Amino acid sequence: MTAQGTIATGAIERLRVELGERGYDILVGPGLIGCAGAEILPLLRRRQAVIVTDETVARHHLAPLRASLAKHGIAERTVVLPPGEGTKDLAHFGRLVDDILAGGVERGTMLVALGGGVVGDIVGFAAATLLRGIDFVQIPTTLLAQVDSSVGGKTAINTAAGKNLLGAFYQPRLVLADTASLATLPRREVRAGYGEIVKYGLIRDADFFQSLEAEGPAVCDLEPAALTRAIMVSCRMKAAIVAADERETGDERALLNFGHTFGHALETETGFGDRLLHGEAVGLGMVLAFDFAVRLGLASGQDSHRVRRHMAAAGLPTELAAIGLSGSAADRLLAHMGKDKKVRDGAITLILPRRIGEVFVMRDAPVEQLRSFLAEAK
Repeated sequence: MTAQGTIATGAIERLRVELGERGYDILVGPGLIGCAGAEILPLLRRRQAVIVTDETVARHHLAPLRASLAKHGIAERTVVLPPGEGTKDLAHFGRLVDDILAGGVERGTMLVALGGGVVGDIVGFAAATLLRGIDFVQIPTTLLAQVDSSVGGKTAINTAAGKNLLGAFYQPRLVLADTASLATLPRREVRAGYGEIVKYGLIRDADFFQSLEAEGPAVCDLEPAALTRAIMVSCRMKAAIVAADERETGDERALLNFGHTFGHALETETGFGDRLLHGEAVGLGMVLAFDFAVRLGLASGQDSHRVRRHMAAAGLPTELAAIGLSGSAADRLLAHMGKDKKVRDGAITLILPRRIGEVFVMRDAPVEQLRSFLAEAK
């Protein structure tokens, strides 16, 4: 960090999400919150922004963001939400859009999502729907959001029926991933975000997974070089997938859901709370996907054990018992999976591995085998 809230350019990595006129940059590096005003200013149609954050993030990061916007003559006001996955529901969404509208907005107003995946998702959905669409910027402050949810334009909120069932594809104008902000995270949140990093190696880059087996502890310890490498590889892979299949009309973008059909069912069953964080659910979901693929004869037990060992070493749950579930929850989990967004003609779709670095879409998962697998899971 240099004087007057600017950053040495060599400290920042920049990546373009190529979507034609809706393309945008992802910036990764330390100190980006403190210079957000300079990056946001060229994107504004009028110098007005509404920052949306949560109570926890506001204590750490709101002041430098507000100061940076003020320095560049950007008028702002702030809406502060309660923290946690429970905020990503219809009731909180209704209050959020009412609060934004009550303060007066125009189509040239910029929404700024300052926080983790919950804030990014609910603000993105608000941006997609307010005045039939206004611009927004993502400033993700969790590792999970920096490598996954802030990139790609999936915005959503949860309903009683399941996770992310109400939403829209709506791209941000900019993503500012301030790696220094991760220092304020609890260790558990860092590990949860790491689960999404591992996903990228498992779906299409076995060499990246192998590098994480060596560098994973350094990433989880937020060692700058290892952390930046892991974030950039993850974002580069996601950007390429999104550019090829923005709205998940084919199988390419669906691969990013590896571990999520199991994971979302686990989140629904455990009540979308602190009992199971999203990244933990995805990590356990990927372990279950490997185990189920082995059960079907599609993947090797050696790869499955390797994935389970790595997740456990990272401090992520690898068994249902670790989150207080047992085989008795099999029918309920199967019911949750039946409400997943990827269900087609009533058939459950799973992303399953053939090996580390290669996964595929199974459109009609064998339900009875899936039920018995879940019933027998530890």
